Amino acid sequence: MNTQLLGYYEALEKASTDMLSAAREADWDQVVKLEGACVLLIAQLKHAAGEQTLVADEARLKTCIMQRILVNDAEIRSLAEPWLEDLDRMLAGKNRTLH
Repeated sequence: MNTQLLGYYEALEKASTDMLSAAREADWDQVVKLEGACVLLIAQLKHAAGEQTLVADEARLKTCIMQRILVNDAEIRSLAEPWLEDLDRMLAGKNRTLH
């Protein structure tokens, strides 16, 4: 079993789960910090994937991990949309009006 390569995928899943938790708490600074960690992990993963391959069982596990990451990502994006709209308004000099 290629534990090193799968370890990168598992680390990415953990980071995406942590990002989702931070997004649910509206801790956007932590989300950005974890996103930076993901960028580093992805670079390491790309390098490792160029040198190693996964057998069928490992590839299926990788697919499951990637699907969970995509679900997390979709929820993070959904949670971030209102925050990003508020940020756009602030940068444009318009305050949000609450009714």
